[in-house]
Amino acid sequence: MQKETQNSQIYYIFELSIFLSMEFFMESLLYLLPLFYIIFFLCNNFVFRKRNQCCYMLAYECYKATDDEEASRRLDSQSCAKIVFRNKNLGLEEYRFLLQTIVNSGIGEETYAPINIMEGREDSASLTDAIWEMDDIIFTTLDRLFSRTRISPSEIDILVVNVSLFSTLPSLTSRVMNRYKMRDDVKAFNLSGMGCSASVVAIDLVQLLFKTYNNKLAIVVSTECMGPNWYCGKDKSMILSNCLFRSGGCSMLLTNNNSLKNRAILKLKYSVRTHLGSNDEAYGCCIQDEDVDGYQGFRLTKKLTKSAAQAFTNNLQVLVPKILPLRDLLRYAIVSYYRNYTKTSKKSQMINLKTGVEHFCIHPGGRAVIDELGKSLGLNEYDLEPARMALHRFGNTSAGGLWYVLGYMEAKKRLKKGDRILMISLGAGFKCNNCVWEVINDLEDVNVWKDCIHRYPPKSIMNPFVEKYSWINDEYLSFVRFH
Repeated sequence: MQKETQNSQIYYIFELSIFLSMEFFMESLLYLLPLFYIIFFLCNNFVFRKRNQCCYMLAYECYKATDDEEASRRLDSQSCAKIVFRNKNLGLEEYRFLLQTIVNSGIGEETYAPINIMEGREDSASLTDAIWEMDDIIFTTLDRLFSRTRISPSEIDILVVNVSLFSTLPSLTSRVMNRYKMRDDVKAFNLSGMGCSASVVAIDLVQLLFKTYNNKLAIVVSTECMGPNWYCGKDKSMILSNCLFRSGGCSMLLTNNNSLKNRAILKLKYSVRTHLGSNDEAYGCCIQDEDVDGYQGFRLTKKLTKSAAQAFTNNLQVLVPKILPLRDLLRYAIVSYYRNYTKTSKKSQMINLKTGVEHFCIHPGGRAVIDELGKSLGLNEYDLEPARMALHRFGNTSAGGLWYVLGYMEAKKRLKKGDRILMISLGAGFKCNNCVWEVINDLEDVNVWKDCIHRYPPKSIMNPFVEKYSWINDEYLSFVRFH
């Protein structure tokens, strides 16, 4: 009997200990639940979500005229001269300026112009002409992009189209959605008036959206409408654009879906945008305007160089600390401090960007733009070759120009896994928008350069009509006026 009592007491004590343990566990769990929630919240926001905020480029397609269009769209120097001589408002001084600019621009004989320009209707472009030009560039590149990636238009979640000099109703974004019958919940953006650097603006917009929406696919289309914006007056600050700008564009497919990472070619590392629109000189140095005779065009003033230098400097002050190794930043800071402290007359040591990036994708805005950027960054001819060749083959295609430069690097098999590419773009506003990409896999696609990459770089990019137009330098003909 005593033994049974002892057993019952032991059993009671055992049950009591279990009950107390369970009660302690439950109380502890009540205290630990908020801690677990905080840990999960932090991991979700700073670890898991950050993984889905990456911006990967799956593919891009630049515009190139089809074989049937080549003959009717090609704008060589002889065609340029014919267009120049059609302008009855010009005197010999204006002819001299235009022809000198054409032969010294660094632009070759195979660039493309809108149909209305080639057909002699530059002074009377219609809405139909503008829409046809946009449809040709946008739909050609998108058709090739969807075919190449095997991504259906119905899978696209974000669509950004940027064309600065043409705004129609409905928007070009709506026109794309209608053509490809995209979903009605697509987040669509139509960017206008952003200039030559609009492509980086559009990519930065997509990157910001990726921070909010997970596992999405985005399309960016960058081009420009040249047909209705041909200047037919005689103001030198406005006729310059006729010599530089050509038809072209690019469509890109981006994603933040990590399951597609293995298919990606590039990863966006950094993006920095600088806008000097609050400065009157910078705002007006590159602007759409009318001359005294009422002709509309694009005015480029002498303040452009100063504004571009200021915007570029401000941008690099933010971007450089992100891309350069700490040792180079410290070395630059120490040398600069020493020279300022000793008040030496020597210039500050130039930062070597090549320690942070391997390739420089410079906007092919013109030979002078490429030369000045190369000089300011201490780049050699190898670094500047892609921009020079893109300008020579395709001209200044505005916001789409960067991707022809990138395409040249890829066609030349320069881009290897782990390489970093600095994209530099300048545009009206005045803006400087730069970004850095990391190469995910070795890139060797010859893309739009397929038919001509074996000819680049040519031994000389001298314009073949230099001698033919040498008469324009004869000052004794200054009294002549052509009619």
